[in-house]
Amino acid sequence: MLFNSFQFLFLFFPVSIAVFRGLGSLGARAQQLGLVGISLFFYASWEARFLLLLIGSILINYLIGLVIWRCIQQEREGVASLFLAVGVTANLLVIGFYKYAGFFFNNLNDLTGTNILISSFILPLGISFFTFEQISFLVDIHHKEIRPADLIRYAFFVSFFPRVVAGPILRFAEISPQLANVTRTVLAGEDLMVGVTIFVIGLVKKTVLADGIAPYGTSVFYSASNGMPVDFFTAWSGVLAYTFQLYFDFSGYSDMAIGAARCFGIRFPMNFYSPYQATSIIDFWRRWHITLSRFLRDYLYISLGGNRRGASRRHVNLIVTMLLGGLWHGANWTFVFWGGLHGVYLIINHAWLAVSGRSATIAKLRRSKAGAGLGWVLTFLAVVVAWVFFRSSSLGVAFTILKGMIGQNGVTVPAGLGFALEPVRGFIAMLGISFSDESGSAFVRSYSWIAVLFAIASLAPNTQQLMRRYNPVLDLPELARLERDNERGPIGCLTWAPARAWAITVGTLAFLGTVSITRISEFFIGSFDRRQCVRSVISCGSRPQF
Repeated sequence: MLFNSFQFLFLFFPVSIAVFRGLGSLGARAQQLGLVGISLFFYASWEARFLLLLIGSILINYLIGLVIWRCIQQEREGVASLFLAVGVTANLLVIGFYKYAGFFFNNLNDLTGTNILISSFILPLGISFFTFEQISFLVDIHHKEIRPADLIRYAFFVSFFPRVVAGPILRFAEISPQLANVTRTVLAGEDLMVGVTIFVIGLVKKTVLADGIAPYGTSVFYSASNGMPVDFFTAWSGVLAYTFQLYFDFSGYSDMAIGAARCFGIRFPMNFYSPYQATSIIDFWRRWHITLSRFLRDYLYISLGGNRRGASRRHVNLIVTMLLGGLWHGANWTFVFWGGLHGVYLIINHAWLAVSGRSATIAKLRRSKAGAGLGWVLTFLAVVVAWVFFRSSSLGVAFTILKGMIGQNGVTVPAGLGFALEPVRGFIAMLGISFSDESGSAFVRSYSWIAVLFAIASLAPNTQQLMRRYNPVLDLPELARLERDNERGPIGCLTWAPARAWAITVGTLAFLGTVSITRISEFFIGSFDRRQCVRSVISCGSRPQF
């Protein structure tokens, strides 16, 4: 049951809100229990057999957390550390078995020539997300940053349905304090208005924008995966189409998750803040998948030593962190390569900052508008190149696309556009550009989509900017706070308010988002778990073919 399905929009979601509000007269605890039950039902609607896995994971991690806390209280630090290691290891083993067993044994077969048979099965929904969240719960208890609350609050924290598919990755300290006042806040009515508005914006991003441009990227990557060379303009159209499909897919999902939670009086942390407006890779990772970035930073990068042991060690820590971050997205070498590539980008970015810190001229250039513009161009191109590996089914497919992007497979223009290029046809021929037999309609449609979505992603205000007067998320980053406090300019004029004009606008968007649901399409970020799942079975049979 996806957010962009009729079952969710017209049955599950409104019934859940009605039940939640109906339980308000019984108090916050009744609402918490109700939401836990609703969330477990939502999870079971995907694959009921994994409901026991989720419940078991909740109970075991909660009990380990209690033991760690009791040991901390009794000043038995060694025992607390032992139970922390046991809890983290157990969580990693579970996700490793479900998500990476096939990846491991497949590569082992290739390296050693063994015949370990791997059979596919469905991966538990959201296991990558609730595993990270529970690891953070245990670590935060061990660091004395939180203390365990009651089991109902913890079960709510892990299972709350708006984020169970694909995050954001929450922390217990963010959610637990909100539950005590959930009845009071939701009955004010403001949460429902704000939540529905954010949800509708996300729905339009997904069903109209992301799904609208999706075919133009899919066809190009499909051709490359079937061994067909792609020329310059085709390759770039496919990669840019995917670049914006992923942007609006993930941005749309994040808005829908944040909006759905707000309808129940719960605010999530920001997960997405106009990343294609970033002027550096460091800036990009402060805007893209923000909750994953902070998890990797706080629980992996800093644990490895962060930047406390010199530049060389920091570079190693960055590479390790990003490689594991790439692998977290999926059990495929393409994700690992994508993560490693971003690790290299970050190292170059830090090196550039170090150089500019020693040169007044370079520092002045970096702070200028021209420097910011150049930084934006380089960052966007670097991100686009990395997305090629993220989207491709294999490294071979990725390099086929990249060859097309640099013109190794030729540069062709549809013959249907020849009339427009007739005055410069000779010059085009001198450049080695030829004309294909195509009409050009697909070329025009794909690049028209790209141009429109590029303008929206790079120029339009994001959802948090539109809703900023109503605190749409927890703990706005510094950049967002500064922009929120600045009420001047076009963004201030577009800020949402409970007024007739915005009611009509949101109603129109809701209609467009709903009628655009021609088929149920998964969210890219949330679908990795279900696509990358295998189980290992030792067998003497022939090697499987993948």
